[in-house]
Amino acid sequence: MSDMPATILFDGVCNLCNGFVQFVIGRDANQYFRFASLQSEVGQALLKEHGLQPAITPETVVLVEGGKAYAYSTAVLRILRRLSGGWRWLYAARVLPRPLRDAAYRFVARHRYQWFGQQEACLLPTPALRQRFL
Repeated sequence: MSDMPATILFDGVCNLCNGFVQFVIGRDANQYFRFASLQSEVGQALLKEHGLQPAITPETVVLVEGGKAYAYSTAVLRILRRLSGGWRWLYAARVLPRPLRDAAYRFVARHRYQWFGQQEACLLPTPALRQRFL
């Protein structure tokens, strides 16, 4: 695995997504990940650079790693494999058929605002974390 930083693009107004970012930050001992909201100029530029349509973005976390973009369950599994603790073992779920994994992911994504709510503005990082946000 490369040590070049990877970027996680997330829905900046989604409480579940913001919670996921906080979860990753707390377990990213090597500070491998950087973050940008999908709604930001940086996020939109990265999506365009990788040929991703904005239509998929509200529904998924996007991981830009090693010059490639990953979405849906694949993005989450690739993120988990880089975290400290036992979380990396969940990467083994990649053996499940991707359509099945993605269907479960999309089910949660479709209901995330209803179940977890949303914010009116994107997450503002603390001064200590600001250099990890693009």
